[in-house]
Amino acid sequence: MSPSTISIRVGILHVNLSLKESSLSIQRPTKSKPTAHHDIAHKYILRATLDDKINTLKVAYLTKKKNRGYILATLEGIVGKSEVAKASEWAENLMKVVYDDAGLKRSRRLLVFVNPFGGTSKGASLFAKKIDPVFKNAGCSVEVIHTTHQGHALEVVKSLTAEYDAIITVSGDGLVHEVLNGLAQHADPLKALATPVAPIPTGSGNGTSLNLLGMEDGFDIIVAALNAVKGKPMKVDLFSVTQGSKRSISFMSQSLGLMADLDLGTEHLRWMGDTRFMYGLLRGLVKFKPCPVQLSFKAAETDKDKMAEFVHARKKEITEGNGVATSSIDSVSGTVGPSLPPIEHGPDDQEGWTTFDEPILYVYAGKGPYVGRDFMAFPVSLPDDGLIDLMAMSADSRGDLISAMDGAPQGNSFWHPKVHYVKAHAYRIKPLKKKGYLSIDGEPFPFEEYQVEVHKGLGTLLSPYGHYAALFEPRKHKTTKHKKHSKEGNHKNQ
Repeated sequence: MSPSTISIRVGILHVNLSLKESSLSIQRPTKSKPTAHHDIAHKYILRATLDDKINTLKVAYLTKKKNRGYILATLEGIVGKSEVAKASEWAENLMKVVYDDAGLKRSRRLLVFVNPFGGTSKGASLFAKKIDPVFKNAGCSVEVIHTTHQGHALEVVKSLTAEYDAIITVSGDGLVHEVLNGLAQHADPLKALATPVAPIPTGSGNGTSLNLLGMEDGFDIIVAALNAVKGKPMKVDLFSVTQGSKRSISFMSQSLGLMADLDLGTEHLRWMGDTRFMYGLLRGLVKFKPCPVQLSFKAAETDKDKMAEFVHARKKEITEGNGVATSSIDSVSGTVGPSLPPIEHGPDDQEGWTTFDEPILYVYAGKGPYVGRDFMAFPVSLPDDGLIDLMAMSADSRGDLISAMDGAPQGNSFWHPKVHYVKAHAYRIKPLKKKGYLSIDGEPFPFEEYQVEVHKGLGTLLSPYGHYAALFEPRKHKTTKHKKHSKEGNHKNQ
């Protein structure tokens, strides 16, 4: 039977390390506090190693400090000569519990892209000082590439010959977009897209990190680094965006009108971080310009209450099942395929489409609840339901916009009667004027006619939970039931 407790000497203190069912207890008894201890949950333990040349046991883990978030900590102490074999067995048992028994691969091989220019341009220094030490203390093999220009990561990824356990982006959502498009352009795209991607938030737009880690930890680069080390692969839907003969991959959002202006219209204010989006909203409120487009969609569900109830039930299933709805790194890497899925809803597909004919203030479509700290745009989004969350707001009054954005961080905009929300298989946009903004995953695209459709489970992200980490509850008391868009007002079936 493996030992559950080991004693080490740290300076003049004797410290007991006890492996419990869900934590590691570090006991540092003193005269004043003979029972003092600190418990570390298994998920925060990075590595335990024994250097038998100097009889030293080292444990690396993350711990939370008040008002500082999580930090890397190490405990290192001398083991008595007669205890060396026992300490070696203890360290191996700890690693087995926190990795093997949890279905996690030890010492992952990571390809890391660091964008030195993203957000407030601190990505390189944050990686060197805080993120890389987490990887090294976890025993990961790390290859680091500092991007020098837009498209750099895409160029590297599409030509990869080596295999990695995960690709890490130290930047914002734009670099995730670049990596996924590089994987999609790989000679073996389906196998390449099975490589998990994990963001570490140092950019100006970090919605993906918020969706994976939650509001509390979504901007904590140490927690994000832990997800790179110990997160499990979670299959996610990806979108094909087609403009003429050009096909691009989108993973997060497509926006027009006010929502695109919030992003692309504030590019020069990246130094403000997420605050620039709120500034853009205020500016858009003053201008209040309708979005000159025609929107058509192929609806799967239009009842908001049904959407909210389904998402709540799905998350409960995963949580109560005590399992992350994911695969192991090894099983994911075995996926193969010759090419990307074909486009199913091309120009010849004319049946079952609905046209939204009301004046529109903005169109917003995507995957993942949060698009930023201040806006849970798609609260009923699921990683792999095979559908696009699509919303359009009627351009009626500034008052409607103000009331719709009240409670936006909690997803309350979803319930606003002027926010038309659809789960769709595909949608199309036809610009009615020459000038306008189109933002895809935060990147500028030509303001031209385009179509989007979804590919179920085509991409892979690393997740600590197996679902999006956003809190959104169904309504307790239903109001008047929403009718399908095809039967409302000026929405016409084609």
